[in-house]
Amino acid sequence: MSSDPPDPERAADRPVSDHPAPEHPAVAGRGRPVWIALGVALVLTGLGAPLGLLWAAVAPGTPVLKTAEGAIYATPQPEQPIAADGWFSLLGLGFGVLAALALWFLLRRRRGPVGLLAGALGGLGAALVAWQLGRRLGLGTYHRLLATAPDGTPFTKPADLRAGGVDWFLHVLPVPYGNLLLPALGVAVTYTLLAGWSRWPSLRPEPDDGWPPAGPELSSTPGDPPAR
Repeated sequence: MSSDPPDPERAADRPVSDHPAPEHPAVAGRGRPVWIALGVALVLTGLGAPLGLLWAAVAPGTPVLKTAEGAIYATPQPEQPIAADGWFSLLGLGFGVLAALALWFLLRRRRGPVGLLAGALGGLGAALVAWQLGRRLGLGTYHRLLATAPDGTPFTKPADLRAGGVDWFLHVLPVPYGNLLLPALGVAVTYTLLAGWSRWPSLRPEPDDGWPPAGPELSSTPGDPPAR
């Protein structure tokens, strides 16, 4: 075996590439699921605007009367606030179910924890946007009548939530509660059920491996591949 040292002139003649070695695909795409999850959450949050418009359209306003102390209910126990909460709950759950179905079928390659987390965050954001937008429609007119209308004037208070809202943890962190959580709950439950009933362990459709279908078409000639 020869142990001659390498020739420095031959080493100098070797071409040196100016381009670095390509990054491994697994390393290059490591941050892609995070960006996809954030994008999905932002899209679902934006869809909270039409959800809020729909809620404001179907939820009834509460009749009130102007008094010297402010506005009071026109009836002792009005049903309109309960109806507003009920409509928001139904619309929020329906939104969550539809969002989970869309994520499952449109992002087939990203099924799993990333899709579930993105859907839950987007459902929560959509609920906040829908609540704030829906409750503010007509609120300016309500405050104007409350300030300028004479006593005894009947008018309507816009729909708002009584079974949901936001608490502040340590006066710093907002914590939603009540029916504001229903869209995220609808996403989580529907997505989990779809994953549990999936026929593929990886949650992604697996390609055909080329085996012949089982059944009477199988033959037993020596050239045929074995059955599964």
